Amino acid sequence: MKIVAAKKLLRANQKFAVENRTNFNAAGVFTVNVVGSPGAGKTTLLEAIFGQLDDRLAPAVIEGDIAGSIDAQRIEQLDVPVVQINTEGACHLDATMVAAAVEGLKLELLDLLVIENVGNLVCTAGFDLGEQLRVVVLSVSEGDDKIVKYPAIFKGSDALIITKSDLSAHTNFNADRVTTDMKRLAPDAPVFQVAALQGEGIPAVAQWLINKCKAAGPSAPGSAGGSNPRGMNLSPGKAGG
Repeated sequence: MKIVAAKKLLRANQKFAVENRTNFNAAGVFTVNVVGSPGAGKTTLLEAIFGQLDDRLAPAVIEGDIAGSIDAQRIEQLDVPVVQINTEGACHLDATMVAAAVEGLKLELLDLLVIENVGNLVCTAGFDLGEQLRVVVLSVSEGDDKIVKYPAIFKGSDALIITKSDLSAHTNFNADRVTTDMKRLAPDAPVFQVAALQGEGIPAVAQWLINKCKAAGPSAPGSAGGSNPRGMNLSPGKAGG
């Protein structure tokens, strides 16, 4: 019997993640990996954010789901380029899947690539996809104990977006507890609260994302540096201003 250690698989994934990141750097595309549970509101959040970009960034999306293309169809209705990945049972995307999906996009026309990962707070934590930024989404309807129960995904994220905040009055969700727990694991990660369908909090998230893209430009320290696994070189202005 042959036994393959998980660490060996992760090392293989990391090799492809580095290649993805190199390709994104060369194309000047800022890449964000969005993770969270099924039903956390990831796609609704993206729809709201894209409505705030006002041609300041040219986005595209890679959608990850076990089956179906419902979310990809929603993104396509926004006239945003999108590629659907069906994992057929796998609970996360990996770097090889992303590399294959990117072949369906024209990176030279993009500023921003958002990878909406498969809904999961466990499997997605261990796989670098070649992204520059990882954002974790948590809805108030999931409860305020998730950071304590699933620390890895939150510790490895660069920002937390609390969604469905308009439902807070109907739950016992404690946003202060969640913020404290997040700051304990990821002190530098900002915490946003949004109600995407109402547009509440979305402008702040969109502006933060735009600022992150600009900060990753050619003049940014460590840009495209090999010692910085998320360093990259962004060529601004593809969205026409």
